[in-house]
Amino acid sequence: MAEINRQQLILALVAAGPNPRLAGVDLTALDMRRLHLEGAILRGAVMQACNLQEAILRSINATGADISLSKLPFADLNAANLTQVNFTSCDLTGARLTGANLTNAILNGANLTNASLQGANVTGVRFDERTTWPDGKKGTQSNPNNYTR
Repeated sequence: MAEINRQQLILALVAAGPNPRLAGVDLTALDMRRLHLEGAILRGAVMQACNLQEAILRSINATGADISLSKLPFADLNAANLTQVNFTSCDLTGARLTGANLTNAILNGANLTNASLQGANVTGVRFDERTTWPDGKKGTQSNPNNYTR
C-alpha cells in the first residue's frame, strides 16, 4: 500500500516546487493520472499498479524504480531517465518516450502500441514474447532499436 494518498501527494508536490524528491517512496497503486511530475526524482520508487494515465513525467529520474503492472497510456516520459526501470506488464499505449534513457529497462509483457521511442536509448532493454511493440508486433518479431529512429 502507498505511503501517501493522492491528496497528500498533490499537496507535497505543490510545496516542493520544481523537481520534487520522491526517491525510494512507496507509491504502490496510487492514482496519479494527469499529475504534473516533470523533473521529479523517483530513483528506486515503488510504483507498482499505479495509474499514471496522461501524467507529465518529462525529465524525471526514475532509475531503478519498479513501475510494473502500472497504467501509463499517453503519459509523457520525454527525456526521462528510466535506466533499469521495471515496466513488466505495463500499459504504455501511446506513451511518449522520445529521447528517454531506457538502458537495461525491463519491458516483459509491456504494451507499447503507438508509443513513441524516437531518439530513445534502448541499450540492454529486456523484453519477452508478450511485449507488444509500437506497430503491434510481438516479442522477437521486432526489436526496440527499430523504433528509435
